[in-house]
Amino acid sequence: MRTSRNYFSSIKKGILAVIVLSGSSVFAQAPQPPVVQTVSFRSDTINIVNHGAKGDGHFLNTTAINKAIEQSSLQGGGVVLVPSGLWLTGPIILKSNVNLHLKRDAILFFTDDFDQYKLIAANWEGQPAWRNQSPISGTDLTNIAITGSGVIDGNGDAWRMVKKSKLTDSQWKNLVNSGGVVDKSNQIWYPSEKSLAGSKDKKAGVMTAGTSSSDYEHIKDFLRPNLLVLTNCKKVLLEGVTIQNSPAWNLHPLLCEDLTLRRLLVRNPWYGQNGDGVDIESCKNVLIEDCTFDVGDDGICIKSGRDKSGRERGKPTENVLIRNNVVYHAHGGFVIGSEMSGGAKNIWVQDCSFIGTDIGLRFKTKRGRGGTVENIFIENINMIDIPGEAILFDMYYEAVDPVPMAGERREKVKAEKIPVTEETPQFKNFHIKNVFVNGAEKGIFFRGLPEMNIQDITIEKVTIQAKKGIDIIEASNIKLKDITIFSKETTPVVHIENAQNIVFENLKYQDDATLLFDLYGENSKNIQVIKTDVNKAKTISKIASGLSKSVLKIKK
Repeated sequence: MRTSRNYFSSIKKGILAVIVLSGSSVFAQAPQPPVVQTVSFRSDTINIVNHGAKGDGHFLNTTAINKAIEQSSLQGGGVVLVPSGLWLTGPIILKSNVNLHLKRDAILFFTDDFDQYKLIAANWEGQPAWRNQSPISGTDLTNIAITGSGVIDGNGDAWRMVKKSKLTDSQWKNLVNSGGVVDKSNQIWYPSEKSLAGSKDKKAGVMTAGTSSSDYEHIKDFLRPNLLVLTNCKKVLLEGVTIQNSPAWNLHPLLCEDLTLRRLLVRNPWYGQNGDGVDIESCKNVLIEDCTFDVGDDGICIKSGRDKSGRERGKPTENVLIRNNVVYHAHGGFVIGSEMSGGAKNIWVQDCSFIGTDIGLRFKTKRGRGGTVENIFIENINMIDIPGEAILFDMYYEAVDPVPMAGERREKVKAEKIPVTEETPQFKNFHIKNVFVNGAEKGIFFRGLPEMNIQDITIEKVTIQAKKGIDIIEASNIKLKDITIFSKETTPVVHIENAQNIVFENLKYQDDATLLFDLYGENSKNIQVIKTDVNKAKTISKIASGLSKSVLKIKK
């Protein structure tokens, strides 16, 4: 692992930081940091076969597997072994001090009989909600693990709705002929009438006073579970296994502490709505390393609750190290938000590759969320074939796919300044270094709020080949140093709108660019360009009427 002591030691002394230890590796900054504690188990092993399990893909093993786990925990813990076989099962409930271990040729395959999954009080996208019981879950546990090299398959196709636009004509016809129902527009397929009914409720399943699970039975099939949900657990290890085909998010640790994800393969079909890889929500002391993600929504995502419920919970995700991971298809490679109302801080992302992710580094929020995201340190990131932005900060997030489909039109955001309240989100103090991108729609994009700019961002030593260059909108105190942006479209290379205190140092760009900078917005001021050959551009700048020419300062 490459360390970054010189780089990170330059960060302000007042920033709270953390050291996370894993073996002999250290990614450090600050005295007396927390450590990600590891699990430890007794060697005692219980084979699920001893409780009557049958690996024939037909026998339902729910009772046998849960009995094995319960017995192991009651005896002080140990290993529960899932041997070779195809193990059909309903929901599995983990217990403290138990390591559920899957052999290489073992498949845990979850039943498509929805009656096996009870409607329970849970959490959906950062809010308390009624959902179907997760295939694997654990609450208030200590010292738990899922290890091995087998496969955990959530049978998600039985649950998920599918958009026609994401399939070929042949795939769509086969899906419709398989059963289920199609909406009136003939654009979305649903696995059942209950699922379709749920789609018509904008807040389906969200808990309201005086309701119970029985009030949601008519839309039960729509309330898809996340595959693996761990709530308020301490000392957790997920290692080696393949986790795939979830009804919704694959992995959802919530309010957990001392969490390690290592050498996982996490998969969902690219058309799988809400098919995130991992969503770390309101967790503390987390290590994610050597994992591979190929999913239908965000790959590695940081969250902390949604709107008022997230702010009232008041638990940020903090002290996180993410390193040596690969993300293939996803809506974002590394993502924070948009449900980040409890905040996020002290997060390091290092030595990761994003291959074909819709967006590379994706930071998203919106008015109403509140919460502060700060002290984020990212370096050594490689990307290829990014359909959207390589680096994106967006405070106008809407719940739509980040890359428009062919023919899709999206209206331009209307900027309006409103008072700052507890519902106003903040992005600040990000440090991004050593990012290399071959192929993106746009290089770097900032879009803050008029009342709350994106602020205090440093990006340095970045090389990007993209169709479009850099947009900086409603941002302040931004430093871009040693940036090389080779964009096909150069009218302009850099667009600036209502931004202040922006510094470009050693900016390199396409030879004979048509226009290097255009500047708009009455609030734009103090744009500095240092150590940059601006004369390679046919036109250096276009400054909107009403702005002083002095807004742009070019220095040798």
